[in-house]
Amino acid sequence: MHSHLTSLRLKNLRSVALIFGAMMFSSADVAAKPANVQDEISGLYVVDCLLPGQLRKLGRTTYMTARRPIKTTAADCNIRGGEYTAYDRANYKTALKVWMPAAEQGDPEAQVNVGEIFEKGLGGTPNYEAALIWYTKAAEQGNKRGQFNLGTMYEQGLGIEKNQVVALNWYRKAWGLPEDSVMFQSVANEQQAALRKQLEDELAEKNAQLNLLETQIKSLEAKNKGLQSTQALNTQQKSELALLKGLVKGLRESQKEAKTKLEGLVLRTPVAVSQFEAPTTVEMQTSGSAGDIKLDDLNFGKYYALIIGNQDYAMLNDLSTVRNDVKQLADLLDKQYGFEVQLLLNGDRLSVMKAVNALSEKLEENDNLLIYYAGHGNRISTGEREAGYWLPVNANPPPDDSSWVPNEFVTNHLARLKARRVFVISDSCYAGLLSSSPGYLFFSGQQKSEKQTKEYIKYKLPRRSRLLLTSGGDRPVIDNGDNGHSVFATALLDRLKSNNRILAAPELFQGIKSKVTEEAGKYEFLQEPVYKSIKGAGHEIGDFFFVPKGV
Repeated sequence: MHSHLTSLRLKNLRSVALIFGAMMFSSADVAAKPANVQDEISGLYVVDCLLPGQLRKLGRTTYMTARRPIKTTAADCNIRGGEYTAYDRANYKTALKVWMPAAEQGDPEAQVNVGEIFEKGLGGTPNYEAALIWYTKAAEQGNKRGQFNLGTMYEQGLGIEKNQVVALNWYRKAWGLPEDSVMFQSVANEQQAALRKQLEDELAEKNAQLNLLETQIKSLEAKNKGLQSTQALNTQQKSELALLKGLVKGLRESQKEAKTKLEGLVLRTPVAVSQFEAPTTVEMQTSGSAGDIKLDDLNFGKYYALIIGNQDYAMLNDLSTVRNDVKQLADLLDKQYGFEVQLLLNGDRLSVMKAVNALSEKLEENDNLLIYYAGHGNRISTGEREAGYWLPVNANPPPDDSSWVPNEFVTNHLARLKARRVFVISDSCYAGLLSSSPGYLFFSGQQKSEKQTKEYIKYKLPRRSRLLLTSGGDRPVIDNGDNGHSVFATALLDRLKSNNRILAAPELFQGIKSKVTEEAGKYEFLQEPVYKSIKGAGHEIGDFFFVPKGV
């Protein structure tokens, strides 16, 4: 009888196991094969996922661990049986309930996440005071992301009085430098010198204005007292009139020249075409092979690049220089710098999002990633915040953003990458909206000696970095330029080609900023590149280095 019961129980257990296994296979199969493209796209978004607790046994006691909060894709959360709120940023309560319990228990990573939720507002009004509280809690525990975020709050004056000295000190802590470090003191002195120069310039300007006013007052007083003859006044008036006519003539000539240049100006601003075209074929190319790049006792790790170039649009105006820009950059990074390059040409929404999502499976802890985007960009204002977008080749005309790739999608994926150093370069309109960080008080990397350069690299190399270089901040940018490249791409390619030593990202920025502004000025157009960290993506005041082969 006992043997029969045992056999029956085993059969029942096998049946349950088969049913459970079939259910697991079925759910995984469904998750792996979305019903349609829209479901697949939804599964690529990063969400605040609350994983179920683990069933554990201690002796004869069985217990369930607390649920664990993580940031992962919606598809991965589904497969792992987690709970999340569908992609809806109407308010931050749904995201807070995932992270707040761990934050209240003292988890510094959770505390930073809570701070970022309050700072972003997630579609509502940001709560900077609350963000400051949680960043401070994490920072005081030594969390580098919390220290950096706290520094940006002080630098921008968000939720607290602006204080660059305090900001710089928090950046120092995030970097891991002692207060008496020569490098830190050097930067502090530079900031003080810059502030002193700013005040001196303001004072000189006010003195000039006062001198001008005093001259005008003396002239009026002289006229009123009749110290000058009528003939002298008439001569003076004739002289002033001739001067004014000369100024007007010069302005008209300048205006005519500017009009001619503006007629030939092409911007990367999306405009709906009168007749829709067939979707462009997506092209994917891979070149190079990543290997660790080492120099003396420095290991820079492997280098990867995802280059996205969107030129031929189905429902928007085509661009003219993107293909040349990205192909030459891909070739340069492969041959001169040893990157493994993935080039995505004319990417639709799904292919762009999948390419970004796939990076998390490829990259390891000491890797470097460069993401370059060239194509249309746009922005949409929502309440007090502005959201930026990359526009894939199947994008609908503005203001319909239903087929666009939001900056938040990119930022959230950067936060979950293992790669220590990530650099995003974007040559598109409104690309600066990818980050809300200030152009913070960072170290320029322009060191005066080989010893200082090596010290700088040694400090920066172990720190996580999420950096952004854009062709024009939060403004439209120029598509056309010399040699079949955009104004920005020309300066970037020239700087990378001519480089024969280790080049830090801040130095790259300094090397191209004035050239882009100057070239854009020839079109009577204001375009100024912007360099800053990507806040909310895990930046810890690290850097990104370009290391040429054979250096």
